[in-house]
Amino acid sequence: MPHTQMLLTSNGTASNGIPSNGTAIEFDRVSFSLNGRPLLENVSLAVSHGETLVLLGRSGSGKTTTLKLINGLLMPVEGEVRISDRSTAKWDPIRLRRSIGYVIQDGGLFPHFTVERNIGLVPRIEGWDRPRIEARVRELLGLVGLNMELASRYPRELSGGQRQRVGVARALAADPPILILDEAFSALDPVTRSEMQKEFRALQQRMRKAVVFVTHDLREALLLADRIALMESGRVVVNLPAEEFSRSQHPLVRAYREAFSTPTETPTEKR
Repeated sequence: MPHTQMLLTSNGTASNGIPSNGTAIEFDRVSFSLNGRPLLENVSLAVSHGETLVLLGRSGSGKTTTLKLINGLLMPVEGEVRISDRSTAKWDPIRLRRSIGYVIQDGGLFPHFTVERNIGLVPRIEGWDRPRIEARVRELLGLVGLNMELASRYPRELSGGQRQRVGVARALAADPPILILDEAFSALDPVTRSEMQKEFRALQQRMRKAVVFVTHDLREALLLADRIALMESGRVVVNLPAEEFSRSQHPLVRAYREAFSTPTETPTEKR
């Protein structure tokens, strides 16, 4: 498979203006409320370029709210979210969102667009010429394990696993330094989900993006994460490297292990 290279300027900055090293995402004592109801309380997190942070927690724990604060769909009530040392309040929101690849359940594809048009959407908006877009679509289909023959098909003509692969390809199209994924593989059947998890882990080991991956599945978290932040009622209650998380005796971590009957082997041992 081809290797995706980040487009860098001479000062080590990605072509979209975000530096490609150091801290990519930082939450500094962030709180968020909706209609007076607190959804996040005093959250502090940091994600470096090349690191995968998994946000683990039950429904309603604040995981998706956290993602929306990263791409500026929401703004903190207290504290600050910074993307490469710049507050999201100071970013142009369109530029910020185009600099972040976003993958949701079932790929989130536009049903009236072909696969090629879905993948090429952001590059087209960014003003890429047609030959460059076509080359990028071809590269990304190969990268996610799909045949170029699928480029002319519509999402309804694809399997669930194929749609999810196209969703990942679309998120990578303009080579963003940051990826956020919201329960991206949860709607897939177990075999396809396992394949996608392994393929995504292999992709990340080559691409070294800053990744925030939301899931409620402990097995998925241990497979994909460099670091796991366990959320409960809008708070981060545990934030540890994955191998330490798998051995943690924190009551909530132990409850997750018992619920999933997860063996105590570390992700490093599985890799």
